[in-house]
Amino acid sequence: MRTTRLILSVASLFMLLLLAGTAGAAPMDGSERSVTVTDDSKKTVLIRGEPQRIVSLAPSNTEILYALGLDDRIVAVTERCDYPPATADKPKVGGFSTVNIEKVIAMEPDLIFAAPANTDEVIDRLRSLGMTVVILDPQTIDGVLHDIELTGRATGQEEQASTLIEELRTRIGTVAETAAGSPADRPSVAHIIWHDPLWVCGQGTFQNEVITIAGGTNAFGPVDGWSIVSLEEFITTNPDYILVSSGSGMDRDGYDAIYNYIITEPRLQRLDAVRNERVYVIDADIVSRGSPRIVDALEEVAGYLHPGTSGTVTPEAAGTVQSPGFGAITLIFALSAAVLLLQKR
Repeated sequence: MRTTRLILSVASLFMLLLLAGTAGAAPMDGSERSVTVTDDSKKTVLIRGEPQRIVSLAPSNTEILYALGLDDRIVAVTERCDYPPATADKPKVGGFSTVNIEKVIAMEPDLIFAAPANTDEVIDRLRSLGMTVVILDPQTIDGVLHDIELTGRATGQEEQASTLIEELRTRIGTVAETAAGSPADRPSVAHIIWHDPLWVCGQGTFQNEVITIAGGTNAFGPVDGWSIVSLEEFITTNPDYILVSSGSGMDRDGYDAIYNYIITEPRLQRLDAVRNERVYVIDADIVSRGSPRIVDALEEVAGYLHPGTSGTVTPEAAGTVQSPGFGAITLIFALSAAVLLLQKR
C-alpha cells in the first residue's frame, strides 16, 4: 500500500513539473508570435507567426537568410542567387529584375524578402495578392548590420542575428584598428567595375566605405556613386592601388577582362599601381552585395593595403538551438526509473 502511494506521489510530482515547464512555452510552430518591422522602404510590415516558407528575391537577401541558418525555410530564390552553393538546389522564381509572379505565388510563401530592383510593379502586385513583403536595401555596412537584425526579428532568429552582428562588428573593428595603427600614409585606391569606358566607384558606395575603413583613400572620392571617368583623368589621378572587379558577369572562361586591360594598356604602364604590381582582382559579388560577405571584402582589401596584418576572423555558424522539451524528456526517463525501482521493492 505504501509503495502504491509513493508511486502515485512521484507520478503527481512529474505531472506538476511537466506542466510547469510547458505552461509558459510558446507554440512550437510560432503561431502565437506576431512582430512588426519597418523595412528599408520605410513601410511597416506585420508578420504573424514564425515564417516557415520564405522566398528571397535578391542575392544579398539570400546570403543574409543563409547566414542566419534559415536554409531549411527558404523555398525559392532568384536565378541570380548563387551563394552559398546550396542555392543551386532551390527552386527559381525568375531573375533579379524579372521576377515571375506566378512562380512566387505557386511557392505559397508566408514571407517574401524583396529589393527595389525587383521593381515597384512586382512588389505592389505581390502585396495586392495578400503576400507579406519585406524590402531590404542596405546602402552602407551599418545598413547591412541593420538588415541582418531586421531579418532576424522578421523570422524569429533574433539570437542568431545578434551573434552574427557581434562577430561582424568584431572583424570590422579589427580592420579599423589595424588601419589606424599603420605607420604608412593612407594610400589612394581606385576601384574599377568596367574598362570600356572606365567606371569607378565614388562616395555613397560599398566600395568607397570598404576602401576607407581598410585604411585607404578613394582616388575618386569626390565622384558621386558610380561614374565614368576618362582615361586621361584616370592617368592624372595615378592611384597607388587599383582594384578591379571580377566574378559574375565580369570574366569569361577565367579571363579577367578588366585586369588584363589595366596591365596591358600601353598608356597605363607608367601608373604607380601598375609599375609596383598593385593591381588586384576582387570578386564583384563579395564587394558589391549588401550581405555579411561585405566584411570579407573589407578584410581582403585591408590585406592588400597592410599585408599580413588584416583581421582574418570568420564568423562560425550559429550553434544548433536545443529543441524545447529536451529537459522534459530527460525528466520522464528519470522518473520512470524511480518508479521501476519502487515497484521492485
